[in-house]
Amino acid sequence: MNNVFVYCEINEDGNVVDVSLELLSKGRKLADELGVKLEGIFIGDNLSKVEEQVFPYGVDVMHIASSKKLFPYLTLPHNAIVTHIFKEEQPEIALFGATTIGRDLAPRIASTLKCGLTADCTSLEIGDHTENRTKKEYKNLLYQIRPAFGGNIIATIINPDTRPQMATVREGVMKLEPAKKMSKPITKLVDIDNILNDDHFAVSIIERHIEAKKVNLRGSQIIVAGGYGVGSRENFDLLYELADAIGGEVAATRAAVDAGFIESDRQVGQTGVTVRPKLYIAFGISGAVQHRAGMDQSATIISVNTDPKAPINAIADYTIVGEISTVVPKMIEYYKKHSK
Repeated sequence: MNNVFVYCEINEDGNVVDVSLELLSKGRKLADELGVKLEGIFIGDNLSKVEEQVFPYGVDVMHIASSKKLFPYLTLPHNAIVTHIFKEEQPEIALFGATTIGRDLAPRIASTLKCGLTADCTSLEIGDHTENRTKKEYKNLLYQIRPAFGGNIIATIINPDTRPQMATVREGVMKLEPAKKMSKPITKLVDIDNILNDDHFAVSIIERHIEAKKVNLRGSQIIVAGGYGVGSRENFDLLYELADAIGGEVAATRAAVDAGFIESDRQVGQTGVTVRPKLYIAFGISGAVQHRAGMDQSATIISVNTDPKAPINAIADYTIVGEISTVVPKMIEYYKKHSK
């Protein structure tokens, strides 16, 4: 009762996906702050490896629904199982990855349970709230924080009256770190025969095609990013040259992607990928809130911009004022000279 729940996605290899592990890490902190348990929901087939994967993140209870019929993911049976668990267990907080599956499943559950849902949160905190009109006080609510109105403001959203308080979070937003205290979790096997019927399998998967990711921005420790200020697809070639020289990956803002300068799978920000590299070099990036949400946790940020007052300079560790066509060749030359 009143615990923190995380829906844990399972991939093709029977492993828990990274965003779910990140949410378990965050969920452990929220549960500790509230003085409650952290519980995970695991639905699929071949789940023998999940306990050892989630053990470092301090899961107290594992709800496991295992059947060949439950993988690959289908909306109706997963919705029925999670909704059943939530009705039985009455969680205080429920977290989902903002993946294709999470974005399909979480709204259905919220609709069924008639509770709120905040999508694409960039931060989750526990806090209090006083209703201005009634002066009613609420304690220990989940602050669901995310950019709003096109990234122009940061909104803090609360769900004071209905439960669970639900949120989705994209991969890379929450820091993945082991729990301070770990113990063997309690396992609860879900009796799916009492939950599911033939109607839940009215839709079946006949054939699946999965395209492997071409770019792994999250795994790169050095990122060379360009914004609309780069000016053209040809100028992005300079960024590729720099990335090749220093062993990094090229990324971009949404504005650069929308302008056709670079492919969408390299987009960093609120509507793209969230990254935490050791070095993030930003070329021609103004620093809008929605972009900063995807990279402001980088260890070191270098801003290269013709505008010395660009907002991104406020979070940059180093700022270079200059043209890309001048700065990039000098960076490459200097790196090659001093890396031998």
